[in-house]
Amino acid sequence: MTKKECCEICANEKQSAYLTRVALREDAISKLKMQNPRIDEIDKLISAVGAKTALAAISGNKKELERIKKTISALDRERAEIFQNAGIADIEYSCKKCNDTGYVDGKFCDCVNLAAREMMINELSKVAPVAECRFDNFDLNYYTDAQSDGGNPRKRMTEILKLCREYVIDFDPAASKSLLFMGNTGLGKTHLSLAVAHDLIMRGFNVIYGSAYNLFAKMESEHFGEHTDKSYNEAVGCDLLIIDDLGGEFVSPYIQSLVYNIVNTRLLSRKPTVINTNLSMADINRIYTPRVASRLLGEYTAKKFLGSDIRQQKSTGK
Repeated sequence: MTKKECCEICANEKQSAYLTRVALREDAISKLKMQNPRIDEIDKLISAVGAKTALAAISGNKKELERIKKTISALDRERAEIFQNAGIADIEYSCKKCNDTGYVDGKFCDCVNLAAREMMINELSKVAPVAECRFDNFDLNYYTDAQSDGGNPRKRMTEILKLCREYVIDFDPAASKSLLFMGNTGLGKTHLSLAVAHDLIMRGFNVIYGSAYNLFAKMESEHFGEHTDKSYNEAVGCDLLIIDDLGGEFVSPYIQSLVYNIVNTRLLSRKPTVINTNLSMADINRIYTPRVASRLLGEYTAKKFLGSDIRQQKSTGK
């Protein structure tokens, strides 16, 4: 679900909640009027006295105008006291900035943007363990500090963690580089991708995250079954697209074309993408064609994850 869709839902919910409170209050007042005829009398008196206000103002009779105002104030206080005794309070806006309309000067109010961020996180939580994958719980102790053929795993992962933190801090949907996380399974690629997604969503950016399998299957289903490219257009237009586990999907000629179009379109429009994969560049070249491999190699900042499978380490207690 895009940020705009979430904002529209949250704005409608805020308006609906306000209208519900108004309707409940009006219903309570209607019932109270049946029990206490004095309320209708007060309303009629205020209407009658109020009609004399304009005449007093035109005639310049300040004393009469003051007397009318005092009379109306006294009637308002009497009605308010009746409502208070009946437990009927005035309607209060949950957001005084937008008066519960959800909009300020034609734009979504801050209260709606905040609610939309929480909705986006909740939606993401349904398909990925976003609550468990944060920067502050990325444990570098699972990476050995010993030198290997590929380098020092802890040093490499410390650098990648720093890169991801800075990526979020400095993120610009029109200037940030695209990232390619590579390496064997269980090394933290999904963890860091989700941490990036969470923090950028909470900063108000429109982030779309999904596994390659789910994202591409949905696009294929919409394209051939519903004759629409809604998900594809959202993917190429969002502030940041994160594709998890590239290579985990069934790769058909359509999927090959889809991957190329997404990668190429976002590069041309200077929109950043984060892709993580267990595939090597040779695998990508073979599976998705050299055109895709060339763009990933030439335009993405590629980082090779090092270490031993963390899930296996946790399961064995090592």
